[in-house]
Amino acid sequence: QVQPVESGGGSVQAGGSLRLSCVVSGNTYSRYCMAWFRQAPGKEREGVASRHTGTGNTYISDSVKGRFTISQDNRKNTMYLQMNSLKPEDTAMYYCAIAHAWTYCPSARVQEYQYWGQGTQVTVSS
Repeated sequence: QVQPVESGGGSVQAGGSLRLSCVVSGNTYSRYCMAWFRQAPGKEREGVASRHTGTGNTYISDSVKGRFTISQDNRKNTMYLQMNSLKPEDTAMYYCAIAHAWTYCPSARVQEYQYWGQGTQVTVSS
């Protein structure tokens, strides 16, 4: 069973930075599709970044393009979301997600992903 575990969330002021980490344990494969999603209260879950760990092809949502970067460290089975120039509208619970089988990768579609972490809260104050 694959288990992603997020960390690195917290409270920052607007303009600040955070780096989220997602350690993937369990029966991992050498190639998988990974993504970061976020969900604010009363809103749908939104895919903000995705990456194919084999090809390195990456998707970044327009809402965070130029500010967020997704990356991976295969030796540590860890993926990261570097978040710079944070805005109050970035406030949400952030989730990492993993897919071993997919139709499209990278992808911001919730339906593509089989394994989800519990989430880490990011709060940005103005």
